[in-house]
Amino acid sequence: MAHRKAGGTAKNLRDSNPQYLGTKLADGQKAQSGSVIIRQRGTVIMAGTNVGMGKDHTLFALKPGTVKFSSKRKTSFNGKTQVKKVVNVIA
Repeated sequence: MAHRKAGGTAKNLRDSNPQYLGTKLADGQKAQSGSVIIRQRGTVIMAGTNVGMGKDHTLFALKPGTVKFSSKRKTSFNGKTQVKKVVNVIA
């Protein structure tokens, strides 16, 4: 005979790991080559000069230098003009 009463299973006990998104290097900070500047979902902030974009839209430095944020007017695919943030690495 069982020594413990049968317990049900719960469906909501699993959890996923945090994604650690956001800005990793602020304006004016030094960036090494290959260092992550921003982790994001989608192109919230665009890549400028000496900045590369990974397949998950992570922005990273291509050359060592200083991180500089600016804004740029960009025309969307439907003709609407938007102001987007751009990150550059000034060598």
